[in-house]
Amino acid sequence: MEKEVYYGSYLQLDKILGAQEPESKVKGEEAHDEMLFIIVHQAYELWFKQIIHELDSIVNIMSAPTVNDNSPALHTVVHRMARIIEILRLLVQQVNIIETMTPLDFLDFRNMLRPASGFQSFQFKMVEAKLGLKFDQRHGQGYYTSMLNKEHFELIKEVESSPTIMELLNIWLERMPFFEKKFWTDYQSKYGSSFANHEFWGDYRTVFEKSLVDAEQGNLDMFDQLLFDDKFTVLRRLSASANRSALFIMLYRDFPILQNPYRLLNSLLEIDELMATWRYRHMNMVHRMIGKRVGTGGSSGKDYLKGALDRHYIFSEIAELTSFLIERKNLPRLSKKLEEKLGFDMEFEKS
Repeated sequence: MEKEVYYGSYLQLDKILGAQEPESKVKGEEAHDEMLFIIVHQAYELWFKQIIHELDSIVNIMSAPTVNDNSPALHTVVHRMARIIEILRLLVQQVNIIETMTPLDFLDFRNMLRPASGFQSFQFKMVEAKLGLKFDQRHGQGYYTSMLNKEHFELIKEVESSPTIMELLNIWLERMPFFEKKFWTDYQSKYGSSFANHEFWGDYRTVFEKSLVDAEQGNLDMFDQLLFDDKFTVLRRLSASANRSALFIMLYRDFPILQNPYRLLNSLLEIDELMATWRYRHMNMVHRMIGKRVGTGGSSGKDYLKGALDRHYIFSEIAELTSFLIERKNLPRLSKKLEEKLGFDMEFEKS
C-alpha cells in the first residue's frame, strides 16, 4: 500500500512554520515587526533557490554541442527564462511589504542582528555568478571576501569557474550558421559595397552610417570594433562574431526561426533590468530606514548598494547592440535561400 501524502507533511510545514525565531523574543525584548522581517527574507531565499534550479536546467540545455533554434530545447530555455523574470518581478514587489515597517519599527530589533547582513546571502551571489558576474567585476571585493564564510565563498568560486549563462550564450551565438556562403549566393546587393568580405555587412554598414546624426559618428567606429575586431572584443563577454549574430537576430526577429532566439536575448535584458530595479528599490529602502548609518554587516549602506547597482549589470553588452539598429523599412533584403532557411513563406508574402 502506497503511503498517503498530506498537504502539511508534503510541504514539511512543521519545519517551515517553526523556522522563525526572532532575536528580540529570545532576548525578551519582543519587537513586533521582526517576524515580518524574517518571513520576507526567508521568502527571498526560497525564490533564489527556485531561480538557481531554473538556471541549472538552462545551463544543462545550452551546454549541449548543438542547440537547434527551431527545437523544443530552445523553447524550454525561453520558457524557463520567462519564469525567472516573473519571480524577479515578485521579488521587486516584496519590497513594498517590508516598507510597511517604519524606521523606528526596524530600530526595535536592528542592533540585535549584527553582524548579520543581506550581503551574506550566498544564494543571491550564486544567481549572479550563474548568470555571468565574475569576482573581478564585483563592487566591494574586499567586503565580499570578508563577509562570506569560507564554505559559501568556495561554493560561489566553484560556480564562477563553471560555464555561465553569458559564456554559453556567447558560444551559442558564435555557432549561428546564417552567414555561411551557401546562404548568400543569390544575395542582391543594393549598394555594391562589401565590408569584412561580406556584401550584406557592406550594405548594412552603408545604411547605418547614413542613419547617424553628427553627434553619433563615433557609433560607426564602435560598430566596426564590436562586430568585426576580435582584438577589441577579446576582453569583453561577447566576441565579435557573437555580436554580429545577436544584432542579426534583433534585426530580423520577425522571421519564424529567429523569434525564440530574440525572446532569449530580450529575456536576459529583462533579467538585468529587474535585478537592477530590485537593487535600486533596496538602496532607497535602506536610505529611508537607516539614512547615512552603516549596514549591520559593516558596509557603507546606501553607498555600497549604489556601487553594486552601477557595476553589476551582466548583459549590458547585449543592450549596447541596440546602438546599431536601423529602421525596419531600411533593412537590406536577405537572399531567397536565407529567407527560406529562416522559415519565410514566399507564397504567403505574395498573397
